Amino acid sequence: MNVTDYTYLINKPDAINEKQTDALGKVLDEFPFFQSARALRLKGLYNQNSFKYNYALKVTAAHTTDRTVLFDFITSDTFVAIQKGLYDKKVLELLDINVIDLEIIKPEIKVEPKINTLEQSILTTIKGSNQKEVDETTKIAVDKLEIGKPLDFSTNEKHSFQEWLQLSRIQPIEREKEVLDISKTPILVDEKKKKAELIDKFIEASPKISPIKQGVASPAYFEPNKQDNSLLMTETLARVYLEQKKYQKAIQAYEILILKYPEKSSFFADRISDIKILQQNNN
Repeated sequence: MNVTDYTYLINKPDAINEKQTDALGKVLDEFPFFQSARALRLKGLYNQNSFKYNYALKVTAAHTTDRTVLFDFITSDTFVAIQKGLYDKKVLELLDINVIDLEIIKPEIKVEPKINTLEQSILTTIKGSNQKEVDETTKIAVDKLEIGKPLDFSTNEKHSFQEWLQLSRIQPIEREKEVLDISKTPILVDEKKKKAELIDKFIEASPKISPIKQGVASPAYFEPNKQDNSLLMTETLARVYLEQKKYQKAIQAYEILILKYPEKSSFFADRISDIKILQQNNN
């Protein structure tokens, strides 16, 4: 890719094609911190509806100085809209196809070799039927849930965007617990003795706590503000949990969406059923 082509794409990112997207990938292999090139490649992957888009979004965010700029870019009309000129060109190409003649192609019939004995047939059926059924149901569920399809964020979904940038599985840091040898720390022993003596003196003094006078308001307890997750819940956030394989969170997300949008309850219920199939087959 030369400078002229790159400058053109900077001004018209919606015009990027598959070949230019691959070229930008090679540029990034050599210059991984080229932020604008990463953003342009991201647009190219989005146009192709590529399964690589979601992962590329994380990588692009990691290489971006200001993620708010990236968020504004991926939620802009320029990013989401398909290039009108390219769309019109494809439509014209389809309309210009001339059908000269037709030919009926008969499918080839493949003759499978017969199994020698009935025993071999039974064993093969038992081994393959269960796994084949599981694979089929899993594939159908994945297709229905559109796993791998580029995530579409709107301008009011910053929370969903931040959730997607988090690691799908956070492993706790295990530290070795240091055993404290009291015999080697006489200072700590003295401090414990002093505290014990103070407690004993306090008990011996039997101090009385005067009751609160009537009419005096008791101090109010402070309750931290609890954020209502239902207000932040969107279909995109539910898909984020699904892409991260957080199946239980995805199920809870769709349950909240059923309450928020009862008119789409059957659609969300189907999604929950498909997620449970994935959850069961992946355990």
